[in-house]
Amino acid sequence: MAADYAGQGEKSVLEKMHHELNVFGISKHWDFGEFLGFPIQLNGETIFHTWVAMAVTLLIAWVAVRGIDMRRPGKMQVCFEMLFDFLRGLINQSMDPKRGAGLFSIVVTFFLFIAVMNVMGVVPTYVKPTADIQTTFALALVTVSLIYIWGIKYKGARYFKHYVSPYPIFLPITIMEDIVKPVTLAFRLFGNMKGKEIMILSLLALVSGTSWMAGGFLAGTLWLLFCIFISLIQAFVFTMLTIAFVSSAVSEEH
Repeated sequence: MAADYAGQGEKSVLEKMHHELNVFGISKHWDFGEFLGFPIQLNGETIFHTWVAMAVTLLIAWVAVRGIDMRRPGKMQVCFEMLFDFLRGLINQSMDPKRGAGLFSIVVTFFLFIAVMNVMGVVPTYVKPTADIQTTFALALVTVSLIYIWGIKYKGARYFKHYVSPYPIFLPITIMEDIVKPVTLAFRLFGNMKGKEIMILSLLALVSGTSWMAGGFLAGTLWLLFCIFISLIQAFVFTMLTIAFVSSAVSEEH
């Protein structure tokens, strides 16, 4: 019973902090009626901050390519070139460079966009879209779609051979793998970002009075730095898994 009250108290504190930080006054729930008896509901905060992240991503890309100079590259240009070379190397190591060439732009976009959404989450008034299962599941569905698109593009009907190879009895298992891939991708990113969001809100709730003097500021600063590191790692993990899944689909052993 005491644990239940403690859990309710913790939830109310987090909800209060989230409400106080919602300076944009955006409704969290947008209702669009029902479809086949299921309610259609979207998160308004997630949609708004996703567009903010897209704008920031485009701005960063524009700054990186603005005034590009091959003889005297700027710092931003050098960073982007290193990132491009790194991701291109990962793709080329996983699949034939010709097959991976078309995937390169998608992989770069994935990494930059997810990294921006994750890192901007350290800003108290910003709601991380990746802390919403709808966003991460949508990203996971894009990855799964790429698996089928690349597999059919380079193998045609032979792509579906692995569903019954080496024996047709493996068909249910293979189908289950296809179902599990987007679920694991979505929940891995969602779980890490949601946990980070809860910790940030909890620390902000502590930054007052004696807790501030007792090290709340130092603890919060160290946690925010760690959150930035985790945000970049999770963006890389999602991107790396996308490369691995697509390369598996186009490999001859698949």
